[in-house]
Amino acid sequence: MIGSHLKRLGLSAALVFFTAPLFYGQTLAPRAYVITPVDSTAFTVTSEIRRGGVLFDASLPLTDPSGTIWLNTPTYYHSLDFFGRSSNITAGLPYVVSSFQASDFGQIRSTYRSGLGDGGVRFSVNLMGGPAMKMPEYMKWKQKRVLGVSLFAQVPTGQYDPRLLINIGTNRWAFKPEVGYSERHGKWLTDVYGGVWFFAKNPEFASGNRFVPGTHSKTQKPIEVVEAHLSYDFKPRLWVSLDGNFWYGGRSSIDGVEDRATLQKNSRVGATAAIPITGRQTLKFSYDRGAFIRFGGDFQSVQIGWQYSWTGGWLPK
Repeated sequence: MIGSHLKRLGLSAALVFFTAPLFYGQTLAPRAYVITPVDSTAFTVTSEIRRGGVLFDASLPLTDPSGTIWLNTPTYYHSLDFFGRSSNITAGLPYVVSSFQASDFGQIRSTYRSGLGDGGVRFSVNLMGGPAMKMPEYMKWKQKRVLGVSLFAQVPTGQYDPRLLINIGTNRWAFKPEVGYSERHGKWLTDVYGGVWFFAKNPEFASGNRFVPGTHSKTQKPIEVVEAHLSYDFKPRLWVSLDGNFWYGGRSSIDGVEDRATLQKNSRVGATAAIPITGRQTLKFSYDRGAFIRFGGDFQSVQIGWQYSWTGGWLPK
């Protein structure tokens, strides 16, 4: 059976669990539904380091598993008028460098990967409290309550070799519809989101190698996600936020055989700060870590982002 063959892969079988965070499922994103004027555009480059332990099948003879993932992600954001409502589209494509290691009967084993990760595109539209506004109107507007919806699509652009268990890409599409609510009280802003990840099939999972002959497929059940943020404005564009989330589900199956031990029931907590450095440039810093981990990588994450923004068109003038 494929399960027994996978166990013979030792380190690779263990470390596949650490790669799951690469597909955005565990990210924390404060102010995702904040309104911006129509034709507002931002280009952001974010560098993130994820480092920590790895959870794996207890029957594998591995000890002290750990890994480091470095992601560099450029993203592009543009706001639109969508039938009179404020909306926006965001697209990004990460480059990933990762390394993992563990001890196998006293012998240190390691693996390394680098290449493009899975890209993502998100479309968001505000349904309540967020009309489409040009800059003069926006300057007079004050947020109270905002309700929005979004759809995120993960695109399988990442580096992938079906013979390997450790891959940067996931070789499948994934979609996350989400509802977001934002409410302001003076300088305080509360955000609450709820969404569900849906995953397409990976038709070539750990296939065609000397341990696992033939072609095998992997499927995954949906993951339900809730996320909350409480932030405070010191002045325009200068703010801090406390962040947290919880997600449940995602049992995986190989060739239709479900592994019940892969149920994810996890949460993360962290903090974010945005600091303007010029009229068009902002730096963003964030840190988060696992608060409760049932299955998956219990890692710490540090992010530093640089953003350049402008209004009046898709390209800076």
